[in-house]
Amino acid sequence: MARKKKKNKTLRKIILTLLILLVLFIVLLFISGGEEENESLKAEGSIQNLELPRPVENEQIIRHTGYTLSYNEDAECASWVAYELTRSEVLSQAAERDDDFREDDAVLTGSASLADYRKSGYDRGHLAPAADFKWSEEAMSDTFYMSNMTAQNPSFNRGIWADLEAIVRTNAYYSGSLYVVTGPVLTDGPYERIGENGVAVPKRFYKVLLSYSEDEVKAIAFILENENSDRRLESFATSVDEAEEITGLDFYPALPDEIENAVESSYDTSLWSFEIYLPDDAEYSSDDISYVAPQSGLDRIWQEIMSLVYELKKDFFELTETEDIARAVGLL
Repeated sequence: MARKKKKNKTLRKIILTLLILLVLFIVLLFISGGEEENESLKAEGSIQNLELPRPVENEQIIRHTGYTLSYNEDAECASWVAYELTRSEVLSQAAERDDDFREDDAVLTGSASLADYRKSGYDRGHLAPAADFKWSEEAMSDTFYMSNMTAQNPSFNRGIWADLEAIVRTNAYYSGSLYVVTGPVLTDGPYERIGENGVAVPKRFYKVLLSYSEDEVKAIAFILENENSDRRLESFATSVDEAEEITGLDFYPALPDEIENAVESSYDTSLWSFEIYLPDDAEYSSDDISYVAPQSGLDRIWQEIMSLVYELKKDFFELTETEDIARAVGLL
């Protein structure tokens, strides 16, 4: 009698597992179908210097290892910093952070200095984050030029800005590469000034992302106040066109006009991952984040399906009393 009850229980478990598998397959098909629908835009070959915005009048363009910036002398910071970030660069651990903050001799008019920030109450906040350049000691070191720094509220720099930088790395991993443009909004002055050089304290910052590959073309922008926030990063998302309107900059002018018009006029947060991989401590800098390769929703569903299939096999062989045979032939 007890044996019969056990068989009935196992049979019910098998039926329930099959129902769960059916639901998971339906979800999987829905997600996969949605992804295929979103891949309507395709890249039309490689484009040199795709990440670079249109040059700004009276600003000096400076190239450092791995990134390019446009220096605004009045604000004593870059109006934009642009670079391509690839999956292999995200995963590389070739260089360690050295905090080699220094003035940028390439700035003809002279860059901001370390003294400008001293006792100001503001962080020397990276625009091109050091953690994106672990693939080269020289590239990592170059991110510590003062031309790559902006006056950021400490809670912003170490909080939501660090979150956004981590999300950029996550999406570069997923997409294979991203074209990143980031900087302060310099169209809403006047600004608080710090230091002998009068470094502007921006009220807002932006970050613009473009994925351009044979599989898909997509873009998104973020505009954030220079203060920390508990809001979800998705709520700061906007279109590239809107970011251009706010900043006065022209992003990705090298794109073919048809693609540029389509990809910059709208955005879809569902096409981007907002998974963040951060250290456990409450206070952190994005430059200290060790990257962990993320799993997509599809990956997790597949793992769940495979786990359920294994449990289903175990229950079936238990029900048919063939467990020993299954183990002998490698089915368990």
